[in-house]
Amino acid sequence: MLEPTAAPGISHFLAQTDWVGTALLLLLIAMSIASWALIAIKGVSQAIRGRRSEQFLRLFWNARSLEEVNAEIATHGARDPFSHLAAHAMHAQAHHAKYGASRLSEAGSAQDFVTRTIKKVLDEENTRLENGLTTLATIGATAPFVGLFGTVWGVYHALVAIGMSGAGTLDKVAGPVGEALIMTAIGLAVAVPAVVAYNAISRGNRVLNARLDAFAFELLTFLSMGQALQSVEHPSQGPVQTLHAVAGA
Repeated sequence: MLEPTAAPGISHFLAQTDWVGTALLLLLIAMSIASWALIAIKGVSQAIRGRRSEQFLRLFWNARSLEEVNAEIATHGARDPFSHLAAHAMHAQAHHAKYGASRLSEAGSAQDFVTRTIKKVLDEENTRLENGLTTLATIGATAPFVGLFGTVWGVYHALVAIGMSGAGTLDKVAGPVGEALIMTAIGLAVAVPAVVAYNAISRGNRVLNARLDAFAFELLTFLSMGQALQSVEHPSQGPVQTLHAVAGA
């Protein structure tokens, strides 16, 4: 009477593999956990950042002066890239107007100092946006190869065991080799979400950086003019002063 054999599957594969295969599987599991944690963190932070940015931009363009914007930032804080940029730019202008170029970092005109400050803030925001993306890209690029390595290692051990047993029939070969392919499937399952999330988050960051660059140019223009507002005749309300007046000029 034939003894029942274990059904092929992941549990049977793990029971037959050695410490290398187990280590590769644990590595893929760790990569998957890290990938999904980064996807959740970056996705939530991107959504919150987008909502706060829209709120600040509505406030900025509806404000009657940059002093009103500065007061709003002082009250609620800079909670998004746009308010962070505006706060540093206005602080740089006020600092240069009060103290002048007392240090090498403040050399040049007020516009030069504000321009350097804006450039520094843009670089800081870009670096903050890029945090975690290198890890996500690395997982997406290497997980398939880790899985493939696990498959190759599993096939090698399966063929060695078959050769030592002397049973070279198809049913004896197909089962162990098929089980070894599980590692490749796991590697792909880890890599695909990481790659998709990396592309989506990178695109969102590029859009935000483009909007930040445009906002930085307009903010620098307002600060360089000294008087950010112009009187505009409104058909029903008479002279109205808004930042939109300069933006549309």
